[in-house]
Amino acid sequence: MGFLSEKEDISLVLCGEAGQGIQTVEAILAQAIKQSGYHIFSTKEYMSRVRGGQNSTEIRVSSHRVASYVNRIDILLALSSGAIKHLKDRISDDTLIIGDPEHLKTVKEEGLLGKITQNTDNFIEIPLMETAQDIGGLIFTNVIAAGFISRILNIPKEIFDGLISDMFTRKGSQILENDLKAGEAGYRIGHELMESKSELIQISLSGQSKVRDELLINGTDAIGFGCLAGNCKFMSSYPMTPSTPLQRFLAGNAHEFELVYEQAEDEIAAINIALGASYAGARSIVATSGSGFALMEEAVGLAGMIETPLVIYIAQRPGPAVGLPTRTSQEDLNLALYSGPGEFPRIIFAPGKLEDAFILTQKAFNLAEKYQIPVFVLSDQYFVDCYYNLPSLPLEDVKNEDYLVKTTPEYQRYLITHDGITPRGIPGYGDGLVVVDSDEHDEEGHITENLNIRTKMVDKRLKKIKQIKKDAISPELVGPEDYQELVVGWGSTYWPIREALENILESDKEKKISFLHMKQVYPFHKSVVEYLERAEDVIIFENNAQGQLANLIKLETGLEIQEKVLKYNGMPFSVEEVEENLKKFMGLENDDTLSVREVSS
Repeated sequence: MGFLSEKEDISLVLCGEAGQGIQTVEAILAQAIKQSGYHIFSTKEYMSRVRGGQNSTEIRVSSHRVASYVNRIDILLALSSGAIKHLKDRISDDTLIIGDPEHLKTVKEEGLLGKITQNTDNFIEIPLMETAQDIGGLIFTNVIAAGFISRILNIPKEIFDGLISDMFTRKGSQILENDLKAGEAGYRIGHELMESKSELIQISLSGQSKVRDELLINGTDAIGFGCLAGNCKFMSSYPMTPSTPLQRFLAGNAHEFELVYEQAEDEIAAINIALGASYAGARSIVATSGSGFALMEEAVGLAGMIETPLVIYIAQRPGPAVGLPTRTSQEDLNLALYSGPGEFPRIIFAPGKLEDAFILTQKAFNLAEKYQIPVFVLSDQYFVDCYYNLPSLPLEDVKNEDYLVKTTPEYQRYLITHDGITPRGIPGYGDGLVVVDSDEHDEEGHITENLNIRTKMVDKRLKKIKQIKKDAISPELVGPEDYQELVVGWGSTYWPIREALENILESDKEKKISFLHMKQVYPFHKSVVEYLERAEDVIIFENNAQGQLANLIKLETGLEIQEKVLKYNGMPFSVEEVEENLKKFMGLENDDTLSVREVSS
């Protein structure tokens, strides 16, 4: 019996050059796996180039729910000569390495095989390129690979053929026929391999029929659905990885949901156009990444001064400047927090689950309207590219609130009120004049340099903070209430931390450790201080070099988190990395490292 047959969770990695169709294989397999009743998680890492380099996709196929990245590779399908070298640090003696003889030749010629893995029996050649040429060209290699993987995962052929037909019918009957042949060839190669290598390849995962009807979406989809649920009516943006997928999502759904999408000439224009649409009454969003948002900062101050609601979506990637355009990070918390000149309130969300991404984005539109402020949704490359199945989105929690008022002739746009919130009118709705000015202004909205009025207007805007804090979203506590040790994370670190903690507690149920996930990172919910003070020891995981959330916690609460695990090489935390660091933190392993651990691998 093969070692794979004993696993309830298999990590499959596909690796090849940009342009080889790795994403096509991922798309086919993701749907095929779910339709076969298996739980699935997938994520990708890719270089910033159109051709060449090495890109990889990890697909976890499991009998139970999975939603996080693991370092472990059970099966590696190498689709390029550089694939094995690219992933050598993740390959173990238990990794089954499969590839075309041409792609595996380099490893043998350079004498790397014994250095990468001691188990050469797990090194298997299959004729991907030769088979593709027989069908009509190397372009069919990706479909052959998808068919091959589907066979060894025991995915029914009819499911695979149905997906191929759905994907390629629009390209014409001849192309569809050849793709079906390619899939058939992949199944045949997989079957022959399973016959000849039965001692290695026996996968006996248990599927569940209910999984077939579940959603399979990624972070971009969840945020996009949240925009639609929040009654978003306008988006203007300039394309920038990794925010572009959200732009495509909303543009693609614009007609059906009566939403206007405008691709601006640059980021400065994009945010100002969005503010103009919001001034006119449309719930508006602008999407970008860190270096694009840097150009928008002046207009964030404009939103603060004219008290005009706006949702700002930042899909984080490593900086400074262009940094690593296709990698992941949590480096823009400070950028969002301190953006824009002057002092005015804002809210910052950082979802870690797909359900949270949906509901927090929907809430962002309500809160932006209620308080007439910018509301940020911080995501990152890892989160937007993660797919996994889930039963449904929390539609029952969706409630849109209307804060617009019909103006009277006496209407004053910046009337000073007890809580700082002026009833908001828009042009053309009522008889009043809605005046806004980017300079300091009086209650009617006209420019002023009266110093007393200036003080009152600053106080008016800052008064909102007290009520905003009352509406803050509480963090999620995973684990026992009577914990002694507390793990803190925010944004996309949610699932790697949670899975690592569950692995530890499964082997030692007596441990008193819990996980606090901060889904709103500014301003904090009042319970944050209580959670932190209750713990004897606290450790935080962040994908940045300075511990931006830890520093903000100290600034806002006076509580300092001594133990920080910081990773900033452009890759997300793996479950194994988190688990290893937690064991050291809990004294389960010897630890000679510093209190700030810089994770570089």
